[in-house]
Amino acid sequence: MKATRYEGNKTFSVIEKQVEAPVSGDVRIKVAYSGVCGTDVHIYHGMMDKRVNIPVTIGHEMSGVIDAVGDGVNGYKVGDKVVVRPLDDRGVKPSDKGFNHVCEDLKFIGIDSPGSMQQYWNVPAFTLHKLKEETDLKLAALIEPLSVASHDVRLSELKPGETAVVLGGGPIGLLVAMVAKDVGAKVIISEVNPVRITKAKDLGFDCVNPMEIDLVTYVREQTEGRLADVVFEVAGVQPALDIMTEVAGIRGRIVMVAIHGEPKPVNLFKFFWKELKLIGARVYEKEDYEKSIALITENQLPFEDMITDVQPLSNIQEVFENIDKNPNGLKVLMDCQL
Repeated sequence: MKATRYEGNKTFSVIEKQVEAPVSGDVRIKVAYSGVCGTDVHIYHGMMDKRVNIPVTIGHEMSGVIDAVGDGVNGYKVGDKVVVRPLDDRGVKPSDKGFNHVCEDLKFIGIDSPGSMQQYWNVPAFTLHKLKEETDLKLAALIEPLSVASHDVRLSELKPGETAVVLGGGPIGLLVAMVAKDVGAKVIISEVNPVRITKAKDLGFDCVNPMEIDLVTYVREQTEGRLADVVFEVAGVQPALDIMTEVAGIRGRIVMVAIHGEPKPVNLFKFFWKELKLIGARVYEKEDYEKSIALITENQLPFEDMITDVQPLSNIQEVFENIDKNPNGLKVLMDCQL
């Protein structure tokens, strides 16, 4: 079978390797599509060389069909369409309080262990979610990042009729906006990149450039002075941290979606003055996957427009080089059978 390997130093290789039988408790998946995540790009840039076990096959956004079932696996059979929730929580401890998705020793499959950018992938059966037969596997490759958005919106307790401001119009920001819109909220996206602004507007969203329009004034005008009920910080930059407490209304909820690797200044006075809440949101839980599977199956949102390119697995080096040259795309999928 064909498999990709990250070799370090911005280099991928494509190798031939033996298809392995699944061990007890595992299944073997014939991978249909594997999406390129921002984390994969960080790996490509060498930012996670101390974590990944080089050389390694990466990838965790995927869809596929079960090709073989190991001993002791119940509820799944050859031919089932599936996606993988790539969290290995077998290190859970009582101190984790049952929140396995943020347990102390959580391992992320596709980062801490081999991932999906290969033709066949063996994974523990407990990571699987079954899809309906009619599910489009290309769209299903969006379920993992969509589940991040579903988790963010669920934790925000966003309600129909409320106003949500999404700071950052990249792939996750747009998915958050889609899920928020599906809830019935009024959604405003803040983004500075003109290509992404156009994309957000093409998807039907109200999107403003805070470098050209005062975001707080704009949101105040759109809400009769109430400002935002929920703010999603997806941009991961200091200006977003500065504006999030300004654009949030009284008793507003701020959801920290972006990953900040080091401490950053935040206006704590605004939390006191407006009784704001700051909510951390990390990856997803089972119910978020089930919600995302339902959204993909219903296909009432413009998910197809999130996919900007599909490339054969053999083009993996070119794909990552092109993402470096043109970071404005949304979601690139690898066709793992080509």
